[in-house]
Amino acid sequence: MPTPTSAPHHPLQLPALAGWLILTFIFAAIGAYASAQAADFYLQLDRPDWAPPAWLFGPAWSALYLLMAVAAWRVQRATTTASGRPALTLYVVQLAANALWTWLFFGWHLGAWAFVEILLLWVLIAATIAAFWRRDRMAGLLLVPYIGWVSFATCLCYSIWQRNPSVL
Repeated sequence: MPTPTSAPHHPLQLPALAGWLILTFIFAAIGAYASAQAADFYLQLDRPDWAPPAWLFGPAWSALYLLMAVAAWRVQRATTTASGRPALTLYVVQLAANALWTWLFFGWHLGAWAFVEILLLWVLIAATIAAFWRRDRMAGLLLVPYIGWVSFATCLCYSIWQRNPSVL
């Protein structure tokens, strides 16, 4: 049995990585569809001075999704199918929660629900980090920028929701 920081050799590692990249970016696309007009909406909102410019979100999320997919792949290759299933299922659940937030905030303009949901997302990410860490420490570390960004986004979500009660 491999240790949490080592991985057994599998001949199909690149197709597995491609699979995690595709799955992760499918969820990213679901969220992106909801935010097709997000830049215009975002610019119309009363935002705090510390809010990032709209153009920063795309590159930041692209980098985060890439790190997330690599982390899931590392967990898959570091564990047997049965032992890794709970951690990888948790990963997929948090991906769905991530996509849902975009719909709640940008698609449906439901600020309170978006805030509650992003708190749930944060808990799911923390649980995923813990589950990944137990199987592959680097996989857990790869998710640290993600929880950092979502922590910032949680504060931003709350601030924007509070500043825009008639819109959100």
